[in-house]
Amino acid sequence: MASTASSAQPVDHDVVVIGAGFTGMYALHTLRDLDVVCFEAGDGVGGTWYWNRYPGARVDIESMQYSYSFDDDLQQEWRWPEYFSPQADLEAYANHVADRFGLRERIRFSTRVDGLRFDEATDRWHVSVAGGAPVTARSVIAATGALNARNVPDFPGFERYQGEWHHTSAWPRDGVDFTGKRVGVIGTGSTGIQSIPVIAAAADHLTVFQRTPAYTLPAFNRPLDEAHEQDWKTNYRQRRAEMRTNTAASYRTSEVNHGSVFDHTPEQQREILEQAWSMRNGLLFLTTFTDTMTSLEANEVVAEFIRQKIRETVTDPVVAERLSPRTYPVGSKRICMDTGYYETFNRPNVELVDLRETPIVAFTEHGIRTADRDHDLDVVVLATGFDGVTGSFLRLDVTGVDGITLREKWQHRATNYLGLMVAGFPNLFMIHGPGSPGVLSQMISSGEWQVEWVTRLIRELRERGISRIDTTPEAEQGWGAEMDEMAEHTLYQYADSWYVGANIPGKPRQFMIYIGGFDRYTSRCEQVAQDGYEGFVLTPARASV
Repeated sequence: MASTASSAQPVDHDVVVIGAGFTGMYALHTLRDLDVVCFEAGDGVGGTWYWNRYPGARVDIESMQYSYSFDDDLQQEWRWPEYFSPQADLEAYANHVADRFGLRERIRFSTRVDGLRFDEATDRWHVSVAGGAPVTARSVIAATGALNARNVPDFPGFERYQGEWHHTSAWPRDGVDFTGKRVGVIGTGSTGIQSIPVIAAAADHLTVFQRTPAYTLPAFNRPLDEAHEQDWKTNYRQRRAEMRTNTAASYRTSEVNHGSVFDHTPEQQREILEQAWSMRNGLLFLTTFTDTMTSLEANEVVAEFIRQKIRETVTDPVVAERLSPRTYPVGSKRICMDTGYYETFNRPNVELVDLRETPIVAFTEHGIRTADRDHDLDVVVLATGFDGVTGSFLRLDVTGVDGITLREKWQHRATNYLGLMVAGFPNLFMIHGPGSPGVLSQMISSGEWQVEWVTRLIRELRERGISRIDTTPEAEQGWGAEMDEMAEHTLYQYADSWYVGANIPGKPRQFMIYIGGFDRYTSRCEQVAQDGYEGFVLTPARASV
């Protein structure tokens, strides 16, 4: 695409894809026979695994299933060195896929979309890209990622700090040298938990500023066993099929149903939990009992087991207590997986600051001032997370029908239908958007399915001469009510998590993820399609278009 002035004649495409992560690349591949272009803000593919290069960055889904399923030759030829892949291996896999399927020629790298405007007269989206020629398209697929819009809290005096600072999702490609330095890490969510042990091993002194303690389980990562790899490759077809009918779009090789927590004596509970703890698949720990996520009393049994593990690991009882979550049920925030996280606090060069006891007052020129003292720091690492689920879409500055912006539409609630479309924003399809299974599913598998549903719809509309598809406010309201009703029967409502937007000041509180299960979600979407796209409004092309 030529870099001409914005007044130039727009270049028209069938489809614009935003984002060259795993779902964006699959959309490009699926629509390869159409005129499709992809805009990617980074200079490489991989999405999450392009941007998040922080120390210790690693996936929490087993490598053999955290991969594409659409091409069996790809599944058979690629080799994963570890059970849980580090960032570098995942980025390498994304690059391999881009090269193998010839995707790069349609990707415009280092090109950020800074505006989308729907033209009602032509049923086209006008796509504005920073420094690029104007573009129009009949359809837009926003594959921008659920965790992409980084959150940098408004710390008082932050601009005064003279030292080095980095956000975990904008890590320098060449890394950061912590040798001999005083380092502060703010945040103990997933990125903090993964990076803290690595930083502690290099830094002269590490201060961890903890806002809310997290439940984290051992990953038990290790080199991938050849027999395990071959077992997967032999059975890929069967297991991928099972994943498509699974509540989390994943294959649970070691899941054992032990019924309710209260079907067992306290001694039996601990024995079962001990076995689950050592199963070498931390995320399955929460499925040990059937009522962990529906009963506060059952949840507390599991939570106390984890707190006891913390007390057994951390030698200082005061530090162990500060690291022990007590204000929310286990699993109601994203469960973390770690490699030596709690053990790190036994190191003599590591200090834990509980911000609930001594909050940050301000940044100074030399570091951070908390309520009790100053902490001089050479490097500050912000592991402060993201404006989850909705943030990446809002950042696109979208204007729909009648000049309504997406930010205005979502001022009080992130309305949507099927997690795919928002009323008043025709022909704009969201992947992993609010109202979809998103982060509560295995995201490559669920992303593949969503892309297939959307691209099949795009083709059908072309064949039928439909120039515009939109959803209705009534369909949005129904989907929202269903989302709320399902969430009310779980323990997610008891946590101030990014699942409900609680980490972003002023963000409307709602549970943004479809919790009914990936299998139920796909059945609903397929039924909607079979019923003639119930809840959608299809407008035939006009002669002037």
